[in-house]
Amino acid sequence: MDIPRGIGTFVVWDYVVFAGMLVISASIGIYYAFAGGGQQTSKDFLMGGRRMTAVPVALSLTASFMSAVTVLGTPSEVYRFGAIFSIFAFTYFFVVVISAEVFLPVFYKLGITSTYEYLELRFNKCVRLCGTVLFIFQTILYTGIVIYAPALALNQVTGFDLWGAVVATGVVCTFYCTLGGLKAVIWTDVFQVGIMVAGFASVIIQATVIQGGISTILNDAYNGGRLNFWNFNPNPLQRHTFWTIIIGGTFTWSSIYGVNQSQVQRYISCKSRFQAKFTVSSSINALAAVTVEDLIKPYFRSLSERSLSWISQGMSVVYGALCIGMAALASLMGALLQAALSIFGMVGGPLMGLFALGILVPFANSIGALVGLMAGFATSLWVGIGAQMYPPLPERTLPLQLDIQGCNSTYNETNLMTTTEMPFTTGVFQIHNVQRTPLMDNWYSLSYLYFSTVGTLVTLLVGILVSLPTGGRKQNLDPRYILTKEDFLSNFDIFKKKKHVLSYKSHPVEDGGTDNPAFNHIELNFSDQSGKSNGTRL
Repeated sequence: MDIPRGIGTFVVWDYVVFAGMLVISASIGIYYAFAGGGQQTSKDFLMGGRRMTAVPVALSLTASFMSAVTVLGTPSEVYRFGAIFSIFAFTYFFVVVISAEVFLPVFYKLGITSTYEYLELRFNKCVRLCGTVLFIFQTILYTGIVIYAPALALNQVTGFDLWGAVVATGVVCTFYCTLGGLKAVIWTDVFQVGIMVAGFASVIIQATVIQGGISTILNDAYNGGRLNFWNFNPNPLQRHTFWTIIIGGTFTWSSIYGVNQSQVQRYISCKSRFQAKFTVSSSINALAAVTVEDLIKPYFRSLSERSLSWISQGMSVVYGALCIGMAALASLMGALLQAALSIFGMVGGPLMGLFALGILVPFANSIGALVGLMAGFATSLWVGIGAQMYPPLPERTLPLQLDIQGCNSTYNETNLMTTTEMPFTTGVFQIHNVQRTPLMDNWYSLSYLYFSTVGTLVTLLVGILVSLPTGGRKQNLDPRYILTKEDFLSNFDIFKKKKHVLSYKSHPVEDGGTDNPAFNHIELNFSDQSGKSNGTRL
C-alpha cells in the first residue's frame, strides 16, 4: 500500500480542481452581471427578480447549511464529544414546519425584500432599525467564521499562508456576489453543493476501503465510546443531550431558517409561495439587502432603481472587506462550530422572539417589542459572554478521550497525535485560574444550544408582559401582519379543483342580417321596488 501524502502538500490535480472551482464561481458572477441586461434594479440584484424556482433555491439553502463551519466543525464535534450530535437531524423536521408554516406565509404575502421591513409595518421604524443593526452585527461576526474556516483548512492541507487564504476566499466570494447579485449566489451554491457532495462521497468511499468496511469503522467508534446517541438527561447544563439538541437545536436553526435574511431572501425570490415552501456564500448579499432596504431607501426616496442597484453592489464590496477583517476575530474564538452556533443563539434568538411576537401575538405593540428585544438580547449576551470567559467544567461537557494507541494507521504516531490532539477550548477570551462560583457552574455552564432558546423566550415573555399594560389590546391591526387560519388552509389550495366558469358571448352579428329585435341579453327583466334589475344573464 502506498504511504499517504503528508498534511501540507498538494499535487497538480489538487491545484487544478481548486483553481477550477474558483474560476467557475467567479465566471457565474460575471455571467449574471450581464445576462438578461444585467442587474438593472435593486430587485434584480437582491431578489433575483423574484423569478427563481424551487430546485436551485433548495440546493442553495443546502449549500449554505453545509458551509465550511459545518463541514469542518461537525466531524471535530463528533470526534470530541460523540455521535449524539447527529440527533440534530431530527430537529430539521420541526425547523421546516416552523419556517414554512409560521414565518414564510407572512413574509411572502407582504412581498418584502428585507425581513426587517416587516418590523416597521408591524411595529415602527425604531424596532426595524434595532432589528437591522442586530442582524448586521450577527452576520458580520458569523461570516468572519465562515471565511476563516476554509482558509484554515487550506493552510493545513496545502501549506498556503493562512491570511493569504483568508483574503483570497473573501475576495472571490465578494466578487461574484457584487457582480451577479442573488442569482449568482444561488447558482454558485448549486455548483458548489455538487462539489461538496462529490467530496463527501470520495472521503466516505476511501475511508471504507482503507478500514475494510463500514462495520469496522462502527466497531472502532463503539469501542471508543463515540456512539453515545441516547443520553436523555434533562439537565440543561449538559453540553449535548437528547433534549438540549432537540429543543435548543430547533430554536437555533429556526432563528436561522425562519427569520434570518440570508435564508428568507432565497424563499421570497421564488416565483410563487408554493415554490418557496417546497425544501425550506449569501451573507454578503443579505447584508447589502438590509442596508439598502432598511438604512438607505427610507431616507433617500428620490434614488432611482438603477442607483440603488449600484449602491447595493458597492455595499457588497464594503461588507466583503468587513467580513474578511472579522475573520481575525474568528481565529480567537476556539471551536468553530460552537462559536458559530453561539453567535446565532445570542443574536438570532432574540430576533426570532421579536418576529414571533409580531406574527403570533396580535396585541403585541412597539413598546413591548422594543423592551422585549433588549431584554432578550441582554440576557442571551450575558450567558454567552460568560460561557466564553468561564467555560463549563469537563463534567458538564463530557469530552471523550483522544487516545489513538492501537489505531490502524500508516502515519507516524507522533505526527498524527500532533494534528489530532487539541485542548477543550482555544478561546483567548477564557479567564484562567479563578475561583469557581455558583454563577459560573450553573448559569454560565448552560449548554450553548440553549442560548437561542433563552433569547427567544425572554423576548416573547417580556414583550407580552409590557404590551398588555401599554395599550396593546387597543390597536387596530392589519391581518396581513399576523399568521391567520387562511395562511394554513392555503396549503391545500393545490388540491382544489379549479372552478370552470362558463363564458357566454353575446349573440353574434352576421353579415347580411341583424339581431332579432325581440332578443334581450337579460331575460325576465323586472324591477323591484329599489329599482334594481333582476334577471338571468345569458
